[in-house]
Amino acid sequence: MSLRQRLAQLVGRLQDPQKVARFQRLCGVEAPPRRSADQREDEKAEAPLAGDPRLRGRQPGAPGGPQPPGSDRNQCPAKPDGGGAPNGVRNGLAAELGPASPRRAGALRRNSLTGEEGQLARVSNWPLYCLFCFGTELGNELFYILFFPFWIWNLDPLVGRRLVVIWVLVMYLGQCTKDIIRWPRPASPPVVKLEVFYNSEYSMPSTHAMSGTAIPISMILLTYGRWQGLTVLSRLVLNTWAQAILLPWPPKVLELQYPLIYGLILIPCWCSLVCLSRIYMGMHSILDIIAGFLYTILILAVFYPFVDLIDNFNQTHKYAPFIIIGLHLALGIFSFTLDTWSTSRGDTAEILGSGAGIACGSHVTYNMGLVLDPSLDTLPLAGPPITMTLFGKAILRILIGMVFVLIVRDVMKKITIPLACKIFNIPCDDIRKARQHMEVELPYRYITYGMVGFSITFFVPYLFFFIGIS
Repeated sequence: MSLRQRLAQLVGRLQDPQKVARFQRLCGVEAPPRRSADQREDEKAEAPLAGDPRLRGRQPGAPGGPQPPGSDRNQCPAKPDGGGAPNGVRNGLAAELGPASPRRAGALRRNSLTGEEGQLARVSNWPLYCLFCFGTELGNELFYILFFPFWIWNLDPLVGRRLVVIWVLVMYLGQCTKDIIRWPRPASPPVVKLEVFYNSEYSMPSTHAMSGTAIPISMILLTYGRWQGLTVLSRLVLNTWAQAILLPWPPKVLELQYPLIYGLILIPCWCSLVCLSRIYMGMHSILDIIAGFLYTILILAVFYPFVDLIDNFNQTHKYAPFIIIGLHLALGIFSFTLDTWSTSRGDTAEILGSGAGIACGSHVTYNMGLVLDPSLDTLPLAGPPITMTLFGKAILRILIGMVFVLIVRDVMKKITIPLACKIFNIPCDDIRKARQHMEVELPYRYITYGMVGFSITFFVPYLFFFIGIS
């Protein structure tokens, strides 16, 4: 057998959905019992769900409607007499049906494109279910909209901005690669789809795995040794001062450098949690995860040396805002031409808009002198003491900042979608259907999340400065 044949065989084994189903069963996730033909007919009559005729990995059946028993879409939630949820139970945890039977869980969120909610599943290991739900959220919008502002507002604006640069680059390349390779999601059955929010996208590579690899590695690369020179300087000054006044030992210095072993523990824990959660949710094969991890390592090896240059350009170049907006918009238009519609188009525009907004906001903030990045000259020798006042201000910044950001997002959403529909003469009676047009989704996502990013790095820090909690 040639090397090429061996590689093809290995790829086939790693892409096998049976391995995903076996991992789910090992973790206590099983599909509910098969429903009878009469029950399926009742479900078709009672709860039809509209779908995209170009859904990934779909089995033959009527486009846009409920699928036959072998379908991987799991369009209809199970009925109570078929081992599913009682009426009214949709997302989240279903009610217990008895002390002897395992509890059931439904899809975390409905599919944002088709409205699909997915089938219910028997879950016997709830600690693992909660752990992997948390792991998969580390690659979703809720985490990003909390994580990056927290860094920028409370910890270190420089590290926060450069984390965003890396995240935008990794996610954009991952999303575009999905639409070039066009591999479907793992088939269901045998896989149980615990999440269907991204089920309309292609599978290879896993962008959750890419994000879960890029963020912890970049965080350690950007923070380890950042204040090492300051720590050495502090020790030198304080040792000299101690000797001058004849102290028997130098005073205790706040250690600004964390042990590297902490970072080496964080990276595999974070990465493996996110990666395994995608297999647990039934959204990716083992091959998708491995490819996402290796692809991210390659991207970081090539582009990480240029992150400082990019961030400095964004802040200091005279025409940086025009170049940033034009470049990100061009990349968004290019990604929309790779394939017909899926939720990945909107996600790509959202990522690019957020990156452009944060970069433009940092440019304005820098030129107005609102935020100074920590340096050897500006930071105190032993670091600021952690007091209740400092902790309270950090919590207050998060609360006020997030309320402001969410208001901006909702206002821009209500403005951009109807405006885009009006400009391009697209009916906006059905918002979900209108957003399947590039002329609506691209400006909506790009402008809305561009303003969100701009608020994170300019409007909110300016508000903090104005009310005295910066």
